[in-house]
Amino acid sequence: MSFKLQILGANSAKPAYDRNQTAQILTVQNDLFLIDCGEGTQLQLNKYRIKINRIRHIFISHLHGDHYYGLIGLLSTMHLQRRTTELYLYGPPGLSEILALQFKYSDTVLNYKLHFREIETEKKYIIFENDNITVETIPLTHRIPCAGFLFREKTKPMNLIKEKVNNKFSLADIATLKQGKDIVDENGTVVHKNRDYTHPAKKCRSYAYCSDTRYNEGIVDQIKDVDLLYHEATFLSEREERAGETYHSTAGQAASIAQKANVGTLIIGHYSSRYKDLSPFLDEAKLIYNNTMLAIEGECISIND
Repeated sequence: MSFKLQILGANSAKPAYDRNQTAQILTVQNDLFLIDCGEGTQLQLNKYRIKINRIRHIFISHLHGDHYYGLIGLLSTMHLQRRTTELYLYGPPGLSEILALQFKYSDTVLNYKLHFREIETEKKYIIFENDNITVETIPLTHRIPCAGFLFREKTKPMNLIKEKVNNKFSLADIATLKQGKDIVDENGTVVHKNRDYTHPAKKCRSYAYCSDTRYNEGIVDQIKDVDLLYHEATFLSEREERAGETYHSTAGQAASIAQKANVGTLIIGHYSSRYKDLSPFLDEAKLIYNNTMLAIEGECISIND
């Protein structure tokens, strides 16, 4: 089953040096999740040949424009393309009011049903789940209410050793083995040990998205051991004081969070437009956490089984 992140935009407040504002696509099996939607996102979706009507869930971290100004255009294009599939939108207080006002004055009535779930940004809780994953909010420290998102695969079934599981096992027995349980008789006595008939389940994969935030060790426990972490790195350490004043982080601070959380891979992005050359960001982060990469638009990062 695929678990893949694609970067659509990696810059902060404004586009610069052919870098666009924040947006990402996470693909889990056949589901596409859009994470933030900065200005120009639909152009990036077209550029990378991502079919917008395959997107059914959109997550908006906060209401600074570089994270949602592309949303009204994307929703409108879906309408013009005669979308009928329901769309689910998750975002902070105020977003539904903003969209309602824009649709009111453009006299737009969408062809499709738009479901909006207002999220609480100051606590961690599950806001979405299906058969494959859960999505949980990550409380972040920013100038306005802001939440990150933690995507986790659900526990997978045990893998049966096919040559050992024969006709003597009922469908109920097989289901029991897949759940990691022993098969017992009516007296509760174990007649078949699970470990004799199964291989361990595949590892559950995870992705944590931490958009705009000050350095905040409070998120470390929640994102502990995730396979992939995106953490904003607006500035280099030479501007650490400025980062704190604007409720942002440096590349070094992002790397420190990754190190403390023991993540698999760190991706840094949300670069300030004052920087044209991004190589110093990678250099700074790798001094602290070597398994770091830059968020580069168009690139895909896959987490394998």
